[in-house]
Amino acid sequence: MNYPRKVKLVDVGPRDGLQNEKQPVPADVKIRLVQMLQDAGLREIEVTSFVSPKWVPQMADAAEVMAGIERRPGVRYSVLTPNIKGFESAVESRPDEIVVFGAASEAFSQKNINCSIAESIERFAPVVEAARAKGIPVRGAISTTVGCPYEGEIAPSRVEMVARLMKEIGVQHVGVCDTVGVGTPRKVQAAMEAALKHYSIDDVSGHFHDTYAQALPNTLASLQMGVWQFDSSVAGLGGCPYAKGATGNVATEDVVYMLHGMGIETGIDLDKLVDAGNYISEFLGRKSQSRAATAILNKRAG
Repeated sequence: MNYPRKVKLVDVGPRDGLQNEKQPVPADVKIRLVQMLQDAGLREIEVTSFVSPKWVPQMADAAEVMAGIERRPGVRYSVLTPNIKGFESAVESRPDEIVVFGAASEAFSQKNINCSIAESIERFAPVVEAARAKGIPVRGAISTTVGCPYEGEIAPSRVEMVARLMKEIGVQHVGVCDTVGVGTPRKVQAAMEAALKHYSIDDVSGHFHDTYAQALPNTLASLQMGVWQFDSSVAGLGGCPYAKGATGNVATEDVVYMLHGMGIETGIDLDKLVDAGNYISEFLGRKSQSRAATAILNKRAG
């Protein structure tokens, strides 16, 4: 297999990982987590989202967190903004990248953001235009690309449609997201192929959840296609509030362990990454969801 020599990981733990936590996570804990992730060598971190505190109370401190992080040259700090109001709040925090998210499932779009797929694209268009006008890159996430808790299996043609719509409004990069973690390698490859009809291999990424323990096989299947950019979440933080039983994102530690074992560069120090995952897991009062981190921590203790 002609695997990429280097892979870029975007750690979405501070945003996607923490957004649905019931207990409040103070801004200083989020800031420390970002610090530890960049200490471990992460160069792409999804820090927070500028959304209504009414809908996502955990992200009410978005501006405070962005103001508190110690910015480093060469690290890109991205934020999620669902609409122009969110973008206007976000832009004051000087984000390096804006993220917008749509769904390949009509029912999921309605449940998640209270509008149709077409309406969601209409909402994103002014955000993309405003960000591009200020020279801020825009990444789009396409959720439920292989399966939906309400509609079941999603046809690749739906992914292609959303990718085309995002391309038309100026989104520069798309993430193919298996939001509920039901995907298997061939299905994920079909979803990737659909996105690749409108984006180059350098402008797509994978975002896989581990509900059925398929996130690493799906990452491997994407690598085999030449995909070299992935989202992951330290300690496997996160889930999906609209998908019953969906577990967290694939753990960054597990992806790094696999990639390093394949001789693929990430620029990440696995031991320091395990420390970051351990820090946030201890704060949350539960064990890390990363199998690699658990093994490394057990080895240290022994």
